[in-house]
Amino acid sequence: MELNENALLKMYRTMLTIREFEETASTLFANGEIPGFVHLYSGEEAVAVGIISQLEPGDYIASTHRGHGHMISRGGDIKLMFAELFGKKTGYCKGKGGSMHIADVSLGFLGANGIVGAGLPLAAGAAFACKYKKNGGVAVCFFGDGASNRGTLHESLNIASIWKLPAIFVCENNMYGISMNQKNHQNINDIADRASAYGIPGVSVDGNNVMAVFEAGQEAIKRARNGEGPTLIECKTYRYRGHFEGDPTVYRPDEEVQYWKQRDPIEQFKKRLVEMNVLTEEQDQAIRSEVRNLIREGVEFARNSEYPDVSELLTDVYC
Repeated sequence: MELNENALLKMYRTMLTIREFEETASTLFANGEIPGFVHLYSGEEAVAVGIISQLEPGDYIASTHRGHGHMISRGGDIKLMFAELFGKKTGYCKGKGGSMHIADVSLGFLGANGIVGAGLPLAAGAAFACKYKKNGGVAVCFFGDGASNRGTLHESLNIASIWKLPAIFVCENNMYGISMNQKNHQNINDIADRASAYGIPGVSVDGNNVMAVFEAGQEAIKRARNGEGPTLIECKTYRYRGHFEGDPTVYRPDEEVQYWKQRDPIEQFKKRLVEMNVLTEEQDQAIRSEVRNLIREGVEFARNSEYPDVSELLTDVYC
């Protein structure tokens, strides 16, 4: 993918869309319009956009319970996403999946997932399918630092390494597994170090720097498409919200939160685009207005949609 002016502005617009979607979802949840659990992605936008912006239509993505940003980066329909959060039948899963289970196979988006670490074997399987069919596709799995302790990580990295599967494992290390700081659940500083146990590259990058994430992803995707096997990318980042909406985050020091907000991924990227003469203040305001309208239309679509009929309660539901 060539990072020309249009591509850079598209990445910036996508990051703003994710932020606006998440902040709006937070308000709607607080107002009681969105039922169930909601886990927001604000602060981590550079990871999803840095990786997904360079994927091809035939590639696959396995997401997490914090998956709105991944879906928006992949081109998900904002109206259908909000409808799903509202529990309406016009949503991606006919209103039965909610925030944690949005999926669109036509986009290669295998789904967000409410089970920690469950996307890892899904991505390994999708990568195997790509290799078996020799279609040049790759599979990307996003997961958190807490999921990196699960057996599914080690089994997936092991088999992907042995079979040289075209997989990219992207750890979004936001420092907390629910309320547990990484230093209290792992005796390592860099999760990328775990790649050495499987004989594959492991890189740790600034997850708030979208260009750094893009470059690491570019190398990993190239390696996967060339048949050289998987890569583990650790993106060090920070979620602005609690583990879930309603989490008071009493476990996080205020100075830590402020430190990360001073390194906001969107503001960093905006500054760089301005320095590159790619973005003017007028363009920025126009893009932000366009994004706000997109989000407003999505919310109105969801509000005006119908709930599924009770007779469809068990239709399309598997367990």
